[in-house]
Amino acid sequence: MEHKLRKTPDEVVELAVAAVKRAASYTSNVEFSAEDASRSDRDFLVRIVTAAIEAGATTINIPDTVGFAQPDEFGALIRYLIENVPNADKAIFSVHCHDDLGLAVANSLSAVKNGARQAELCLSGIGERAGNASLEEFVMALKLRPEYYGVECSIVTEQIYPSCHLLSLIIGRPIPANKAIIGSNAFAHESGIHQDGMLKNRNTYEIMTPQAVGRKSTDIVIGKHSGRNAVRTRLEELGYSLDTDQVNAVFAAMKELADKKARIHDEDLEALVFSEVYRMRIPDRFRLSNICVQTTMGSTMPTTAAVVMQDHDEEVRLAGFGVGPIDAAFNVISQICGTNAELEKFSVNAITGGTDAQGEVSVHLRDGKYSATGRGSDLDIIVASAKAYVDALNRLEHKEKDVISYKQNPVD
Repeated sequence: MEHKLRKTPDEVVELAVAAVKRAASYTSNVEFSAEDASRSDRDFLVRIVTAAIEAGATTINIPDTVGFAQPDEFGALIRYLIENVPNADKAIFSVHCHDDLGLAVANSLSAVKNGARQAELCLSGIGERAGNASLEEFVMALKLRPEYYGVECSIVTEQIYPSCHLLSLIIGRPIPANKAIIGSNAFAHESGIHQDGMLKNRNTYEIMTPQAVGRKSTDIVIGKHSGRNAVRTRLEELGYSLDTDQVNAVFAAMKELADKKARIHDEDLEALVFSEVYRMRIPDRFRLSNICVQTTMGSTMPTTAAVVMQDHDEEVRLAGFGVGPIDAAFNVISQICGTNAELEKFSVNAITGGTDAQGEVSVHLRDGKYSATGRGSDLDIIVASAKAYVDALNRLEHKEKDVISYKQNPVD
């Protein structure tokens, strides 16, 4: 209040009431959020929450904005407010926890145990700084321990992993192998004594099944000789509902990939869905047709890259240099596309295990006030990098067009 808002407590209450009344004049569903509530004076919180409910707030959000609270004290704060706010029964109490100390989920669960009935969560815990409370961890704790928390949650848990995996594809950040609930190691057992127990009874070391969170097993092996129907069936099992044209696009790309590697993994199929289907929705200006990079080991000669691209319907060919294969490829592509976009992030991840795994690359570009993340996958890491770079450039192009279109035809 003092340093950010530069207001007195009385002024803050007055502003809060005015804002809630304004919102309540448009809708009966108004949420009031008290930033940094976990470090606030309890009596002032009681005062401002009471005033907000009187003004028309139907949800009261108590955030742990900087991830400072401890589970017991945060739960106690929620209990204190519910017991001391005279009109608490007229609103739902919500929490919004950050993970700076790794306690966002624990704090959210403690709040629910003490009367909160809404939690603001994020898939994979993605959020500001160290992240927000992880939806999958919070939900599965409630599902597995209903007798402890005494509440029910209607989230369809079978959609948890597909949703988190789709998010990882969109933002270009792989799910860490040791991530609770959704990581590739979450249901893996390497210790001999654990494996022995699992073979005798799965309940000895598994408190939930992979299927419960949407990780399905299958007897269908996708490969070079697989038919279109097998691919469609596997995609449906993975949670994708595609039309005929989309299935055909994925099937054609799968056949091309199967000529290079014997076994097509689920992760390969999902990468193909992202590259072949989601990009069908918005036509791209730039398309990578071919790329060839040459570098001489032990030589002082710079690496050269030759690139063939499509700019709309026009084919453009250009060659250039760089300090390495990726730098050379990006230099030539940026010249073809006429951009000075700055590369802010570059990451590489193997989609599957094995020496024939596809490389998955994500790049984050910034061009002035616009930024975009691009993603590409290929057996050749240089090709995957070039695809990701072009994808990011196309996304920047779409963002600039959207802004120009909005300025010309603003929405009322």
